[in-house]
Amino acid sequence: MRIQKRTLALGLYLVLLMLPIYWMVNMSLRSNAAILTQFSLYPIDPTLENYIRIFTDPSWYSGYVNSIIYVSLNTAISLTVALPAAYAFSRYRFLGDKHLFFWLLTNRMAPPAVFLLPFFQLYSTVGLIDTHIAVAIAHCLFNVPLAVWILEGFMSGVPREVDETAYIDGYSFPRFFALVFVPLIRTGIGVTAFFCFMFSWVELLLARTLTTTEAKPIAAVMTRTVSATGLDWGLLAAAGVLTIVPGALVIWFVRNYMAKGFAMGRV
Repeated sequence: MRIQKRTLALGLYLVLLMLPIYWMVNMSLRSNAAILTQFSLYPIDPTLENYIRIFTDPSWYSGYVNSIIYVSLNTAISLTVALPAAYAFSRYRFLGDKHLFFWLLTNRMAPPAVFLLPFFQLYSTVGLIDTHIAVAIAHCLFNVPLAVWILEGFMSGVPREVDETAYIDGYSFPRFFALVFVPLIRTGIGVTAFFCFMFSWVELLLARTLTTTEAKPIAAVMTRTVSATGLDWGLLAAAGVLTIVPGALVIWFVRNYMAKGFAMGRV
């Protein structure tokens, strides 16, 4: 009986978890007129018109391209900066190291609106408004501290004897770090890349404010679809479904690393 109750509870939880996604898929396969005129648990006359419009309208599919570009840039920059920083925190002790580490985390705790005006004024001055690199660098303010925190936990789990042995064998630090140390923490790198990707992908405030036309992300496109006739719910639902796809693909590719990360690291 206890097993049955657990099974029922798990089944109910999965149903509630998947219900919003199912309903979004349901709406994406219906026309806006059908959504507004009748209630249906499944698409009676399914249509791919909403998806076709997204893939044929440059203002829509360019939003996905822009989002993938700046999210990928941010992930690469965050990992490049966080790897040596996390190594320093895990291997060396220096004056104020704990305070500096805590200060990094406070940047992650602050809301994006706090930094919105400084970023906007700075980028306006140097001409970075409406560029992919502008959003990528802005998101580093939050993703780099998170990446350092996660990676430091994985690096601290690697014995210091590994470093000493590599130096005795004649490895220089760059060669040791790239060929020996990084493969040992590839699980942590996979987990960190996932979180950097997802946090940058779902962030809206900075991405919408720092872009106008050329680098406008899909999240900004979805919030600017109000017309004289109102919202096109089917189109928005189709865009929402396609927005879930990149995150689902990232989860699929790093699923094994994430499982190890929850067991071994600071996740």
